[in-house]
Amino acid sequence: MSLLPQTLTLLAFSHIVIILSNAETTSDYSTFIFKNCTTNTFTDSTKFHSETLSTFFEELVSKSSQEKFYKTTTGDDNNGISGFFQCRGDLNNNDCYKCITSLPEMLNTLCNKAVSARIQLHGCNVHYEADEFIEERSKFELLHKVCDEKKAVVVEFEEVRDAAFAGVESGVIDGDGYCKENYGLMQVIAQCEGDLGPCDCGECVTAALQIAEEECGTSLSGKVYLDSCFISYGYYPDGIPDKFNHERKGGNNNKGKLVAIVLGGAAALFIGYILFLSLKNLGKKEDGIFLKKHALNLICEDGESIVVLGRKERSNFLQLVV
Repeated sequence: MSLLPQTLTLLAFSHIVIILSNAETTSDYSTFIFKNCTTNTFTDSTKFHSETLSTFFEELVSKSSQEKFYKTTTGDDNNGISGFFQCRGDLNNNDCYKCITSLPEMLNTLCNKAVSARIQLHGCNVHYEADEFIEERSKFELLHKVCDEKKAVVVEFEEVRDAAFAGVESGVIDGDGYCKENYGLMQVIAQCEGDLGPCDCGECVTAALQIAEEECGTSLSGKVYLDSCFISYGYYPDGIPDKFNHERKGGNNNKGKLVAIVLGGAAALFIGYILFLSLKNLGKKEDGIFLKKHALNLICEDGESIVVLGRKERSNFLQLVV
C-alpha cells in the first residue's frame, strides 16, 4: 500500500499546526529600549549643525517608507553629519515609517544638541555623528543588555536555548542579516546593521549570543545590543504567544495550543520517519552532491571558510543524512 496519500495528508495537517503555533504577538515597535548620547553638544555658534541635523532627519524619514536600512551623510566638510536608521526585519514599510517618524523628536528631547547620539526602540533605531567627532568603534562593543529576573525551572531550558541560539547563528547569515527562529518554546531574533558583511555579521551575532548565554544564564528572556547587531530571546512555558490571544476569551487557549503543538510534533515525527525510509538508500554520495550544489561557502577576510546552508537546504540536508 502506498504511503503517499497518508504523507500528503499529514504534511498539510502539520503545516496548519505549525502556522498556528508560530503565530506571534505584534509587539509595540515604538517601545523605548535605550539611548546613548555623548556629553559633547553643539554650541549656539554652530547653528549650521542644527540645520544640517534637521535635513538629515528629513531625509531619513522620507526613506523609511521605502527602505528598512538607510545610511547617509548630509552637510559640507565643515558641518557634515553622518548616520543611519534601521528597522527590524519583520516590520512592513508602513510600520517602519511610523517607527522612524517618532525618533527625531525623541532624540531632540533625550539627547538635546548632542554631537553623537543613538536611540533604540523595539522596532527601529537611529544613529548619527557630527563628522568632526566621529570615533572608531568596535563592532562588538556592548551598548545595552537586559536579562529577565525570572529564571527557568525546567531542566531542558539550556538544551532548548543552545539549539535555538545555534539555529539563529547560522540563519542570520542566510537571512541577509536578519533571522527569527522558533525552537520548541523559545523564540530568538537576531539582526545585524544593514551594511555589515556576512562574516562580520556572523561574528557579531555569535558575540551577542555568548553574552546572553553567560550573563543572562537561565533568564526566561534577554536582549543584547552590540554596536553592529542585536539579539533577543524569549522562553514561553505556555507556548509562543499567538497574535490573536488578546482577541479571544476563555481559559482553554493554552490547552488548545499545547494540543496543537503536540499533534503537530507527532505528525512531523511520522513524516520524518517516512522520509527516512524513502531516502535511506541515497547514501553519502548524494550528501556530497547536495552540499556542492546548495552550500554557500563564505571566505572571510582572515581566510576562514564558513559553509552556510539556507533554511530550506538545511532541512533537506538533514533528511539526507542517515
